Amino acid sequence: MPPKNLYLTGKAARYLRGLGHHLAPKAMLGREGITPTLRESVLAILTADELIKVKIQEGCPLGKTEAAEGLAAATHSRIAQIIGRTFLLFRPNPERKPDQKIILPK
Repeated sequence: MPPKNLYLTGKAARYLRGLGHHLAPKAMLGREGITPTLRESVLAILTADELIKVKIQEGCPLGKTEAAEGLAAATHSRIAQIIGRTFLLFRPNPERKPDQKIILPK
């Protein structure tokens, strides 16, 4: 079940935007939109890293908000930022080692 609120706000969003600024996009949304393969790839990256930058390519039939919200809902993650044709998703992984977890400010 996806989170009721797909967007992170306040300090948490600012903190994640800072962490994601230097990340290269690890997933690309193409003309097929959100496919099961893309969903599985994003889930694997979120499980490993908790944070992913996704790029929307020119031929994508989805708008940037629709794409970000759709992928966030499909992966049970939250949106930290949408800027241009790129967005940042976050999903905490409680099974990661404590020194590898992203700890959000309160």
